[in-house]
Amino acid sequence: MATTHDNDMNHLLDIKDLSRSSVERLFEQARYFAKIDSKQLKTRHQGRSALALFFENSTRTLTSFQMACQRLGVDINALNIAHSSTNKGETLQDTVLTLNAMQPDLFIVRHQQNHLQQQMTEWLNNSTSIINAGDGTNQHPSQGLLDLFTINQHKKDFSQLKVTLIGDIKHSRVANSLLDGLQIMGCSEVQLYAPDSLIPDNFKHQQASSLKEALTESDVVVMLRIQKERLGADINIDFEDWHQHYGLNETTLSWAKTDAIVMHPGPMNRGVEISDEVADGPQSVILEQVRNGVLIRQAIIDHILTNS
Repeated sequence: MATTHDNDMNHLLDIKDLSRSSVERLFEQARYFAKIDSKQLKTRHQGRSALALFFENSTRTLTSFQMACQRLGVDINALNIAHSSTNKGETLQDTVLTLNAMQPDLFIVRHQQNHLQQQMTEWLNNSTSIINAGDGTNQHPSQGLLDLFTINQHKKDFSQLKVTLIGDIKHSRVANSLLDGLQIMGCSEVQLYAPDSLIPDNFKHQQASSLKEALTESDVVVMLRIQKERLGADINIDFEDWHQHYGLNETTLSWAKTDAIVMHPGPMNRGVEISDEVADGPQSVILEQVRNGVLIRQAIIDHILTNS
């Protein structure tokens, strides 16, 4: 596997490839970018180029990667997949090799196939850096990092935290990356709550027996949408009933600590996994997550381009 340990960060494929110290360095760089006028950064990586290949829809991730590149002076082009040669029968490998012949410094890739970005490093013989912007149900490392960064802004010591994830854990690459990241950062307690069919077998030991148990004394509450596009035919979800049993509203949030923060990676389904009063309430840090997404992605891009 192409690794990204510490100072030798050529790709970001999986959050598990990072050490705690490398995560903390990315946090430090993101804090630096937050303080400095972005106009001063325009020449930082001038002359470098990135190609965004998004084979799945995206609003937050694609736009924040574009803004992160632009703030660092990186030229970024987003390939219109609907009009690309893959729709004319060209293999994905040939498309990637063709684009790589144009000598970009960086590929930012989202794809519905697990581990596709890892496969790309092999096609390219590690000649060009790759950032995984989401692969199937597997990983979304930059989202995991921005979530950890947001938690760290409000709660300084991961070892003292109880973090609760509620929703579709099984099909969520966001959940996978955050759970891996919380382990890297030494989080003391993580609890999950969802129907049995939406919790992977390897996380069953962290499953709470009730919504109240999951939320009681929680410091961080992460709500996840139901991944309708990934549900198998064997999984039946009553969407009308979901909020009553798994939704976060003012009443259920009151079971958590009074200073608990509420997170959601988006897109939100208001009235399903989260109520309006919580999404827009004083404990919500959802828009902070979006803002931090640009900063963390700046830090990732800066680190990769500085090392390549």
